[in-house]
Amino acid sequence: MGRLLDRYIQLKALGRWQRAAQQSDHLALPELRRQRDDARRLRGKLEQAIQKADARLIQPLIGATQFPKPLGTDWSWRPDLWRTPLIRKGIASAPRKARMDGQVILFHDCSQVEIGLQQIRNRRDKDLAPFSLAVEVFDFQGSFLSLSIDLPTDAAINLSRQHLMRVDTLVEYERSTVVFARLNIQHGPNTEQVLRELDLSTPAATVDFDLAHLNVNERRIEKLWLDLIIDQPAMNRVVFRDLTFCRYHRADL
Repeated sequence: MGRLLDRYIQLKALGRWQRAAQQSDHLALPELRRQRDDARRLRGKLEQAIQKADARLIQPLIGATQFPKPLGTDWSWRPDLWRTPLIRKGIASAPRKARMDGQVILFHDCSQVEIGLQQIRNRRDKDLAPFSLAVEVFDFQGSFLSLSIDLPTDAAINLSRQHLMRVDTLVEYERSTVVFARLNIQHGPNTEQVLRELDLSTPAATVDFDLAHLNVNERRIEKLWLDLIIDQPAMNRVVFRDLTFCRYHRADL
């Protein structure tokens, strides 16, 4: 009933101001001045309401899966961590194997545990992903630190050596760093790996993994996963604002 009453009052107020606009040519000046002052006060409140609504509605919607894809894409995916809120938002003093969810795991070999992980809500108008992942490292004496992302099983269905696997990332960092992307393809008892360095000269980095030159048994592909390897991560904060995957067929020559 409260909502119906609010709606009724809103419609009555709208009708009142419509009539006021129509009658403004014939009102006495004192009454017109009072009506104008009332309209200005109302306009100020309305502009505040519109501004706050726009600020919230402009954020990427939770669960968003839309992102640019190359022509011929037959499979695409954004991991859940970048789409939906996690029950466990972060990990402080991450152990050597720290699982954020069922798809993303942090691995490192540093004995001093000064590593933190946190899922952050994206709020910029240019963000497409609802969430991002921040990796914060203080002292680091280990030899490697990597994020492992398990791709869903449908990524392997009908995957062939005629495909290219594209990974798009949006990376921000406090200190200059180097990030490598390594695609792993398990086929039967064997695993093929392809390593590429991300070009971080701009925040948006894209890397294509060409499967044509891999010795992969297409009929036995079982699992794919990606490792994001951060080189010399000490005293740095690296934020992966987005991470998406897609596969598409190589153009016919």
